[in-house]
Amino acid sequence: MAKEIKVKLVRSWVGRPEKHRKILKGLGLTRMHKTVTLYDTPQILGAIRKVKHMVEVSEA
Repeated sequence: MAKEIKVKLVRSWVGRPEKHRKILKGLGLTRMHKTVTLYDTPQILGAIRKVKHMVEVSEA
């Protein structure tokens, strides 16, 4: 089973491209400083990689 990771939104999505906004919404990050727990899958890691400048990732 994939391990869990915590993803926290640390930079605002205001003024960012629509693509970044959709990725953040898909990850469940809708507000600043919100933390979600996700599984460490290739799809999730790819989405995080696209917005890595806006999020913090840590192991759960």
